[in-house]
Amino acid sequence: MKNLLISFIVLLISSTVLSAQLKISAEVRPRYENRHGYKSLVTKDTKAGSFISQRTRLNVNYAMDKIRFGLSLQNIRVWGDASTLTPVDKYNAFHQAWAEVSLMDHLSLKMGRQEIIYDDHRIFGNVGWAQQARSHDAAIFKYSMDNNRVDIGFAFNSDGQVNTQTPYSGIAGYKNFQYLWYHGKFAGLGLSILALNTGNEYTKDGDLKVDYMQTVGPRITYKMGALKANAAAYFQTGKKTDQDVKALYYSVNAAYKLMGTFSIGAGMEYLSGKASNDTEAGFKSFAPLFGTNHKFNGWMDYFYVGNHFNNVGLLDINFPIIYSKNKLSVKAIPHLFSAAADVYNQGTQLNKKLGTEIDFNLGYKLAKGVSLNAGYSVMLATETMEYLKGGSKDANNTWAWVMFTIKPSLFNGMK
Repeated sequence: MKNLLISFIVLLISSTVLSAQLKISAEVRPRYENRHGYKSLVTKDTKAGSFISQRTRLNVNYAMDKIRFGLSLQNIRVWGDASTLTPVDKYNAFHQAWAEVSLMDHLSLKMGRQEIIYDDHRIFGNVGWAQQARSHDAAIFKYSMDNNRVDIGFAFNSDGQVNTQTPYSGIAGYKNFQYLWYHGKFAGLGLSILALNTGNEYTKDGDLKVDYMQTVGPRITYKMGALKANAAAYFQTGKKTDQDVKALYYSVNAAYKLMGTFSIGAGMEYLSGKASNDTEAGFKSFAPLFGTNHKFNGWMDYFYVGNHFNNVGLLDINFPIIYSKNKLSVKAIPHLFSAAADVYNQGTQLNKKLGTEIDFNLGYKLAKGVSLNAGYSVMLATETMEYLKGGSKDANNTWAWVMFTIKPSLFNGMK
């Protein structure tokens, strides 16, 4: 009887373990940068700044029956920012720490610190270029069946375990949000619809208040043979800090592949703005919120990467040219920038043209899990850009970088 009981327990444990899958991976990503006009114009006598930053990650993903678990521990540093004898490294963090539970067929709930990525990263993205990247503390209900998927997400932020009503510092960029995202596939078409409600806390007359802004719109993708195209449109309404919001976004992009190696394309993106002589209260500038903004509007990050919010908006016309074969890829992307709203300097209207940025990128896969990328960008600015950003349009505004990405798979197996 005793041996039978032991055999039963061993069988029970074995059957459980057999359904478990464990993946462990890592990432080491050092990047050298030379900045001389990155994010903003410099003056002619300004010297370039150079540094090497690094992201190091350990990723664990585990799945068993109705449970999935994800953990991503990361360290972010600039080479030399800590003593060689330092006993403490303050730049460690859990980039992700989440669990997902299957509630029933086709429905699950994912909770904890997690990346939220939808569509082309325009409204929700992980900002993977930034060494620290972006993740949220959130809960997401996920429903998926056939070619349709619906996500419903929630977030609610506080600075600590408070006993009374306490102002939130706003470190996450919002007090709370709720959203619904739908995606469907129909032959060569893809349709996504996002409805996002973002709450921002502020103090008025000594009382804490939360205003809600809504971002709503569709995105459509199309693919047929060598042709790819997409279009999106979002509007923002509601209130922010007791002021009305009324903003608009739309974009159209197309790319065609030639001879299997070359791809040429054209794109246009419009983010509404507020004229610099507009004295009306309210927000008219579209805010891309939690998007991977480095991916858009030029890699020199002049727009919407911690800057250019609540400004004159942007019209970006670009023409990507891409060569890709085997382990090599080469990209050249010129951007023609203009203000979306009128720009005035002491009553004088300026030309809306802001400048031209040209981005170059070279990528090469050295081995499995090992890649090398290098880039060079130049900004050819106008007087209007100089007025908005400061610095000098005649300075040599450039940015260069080289990055290694090493992603070893440490363990991947079923037990």
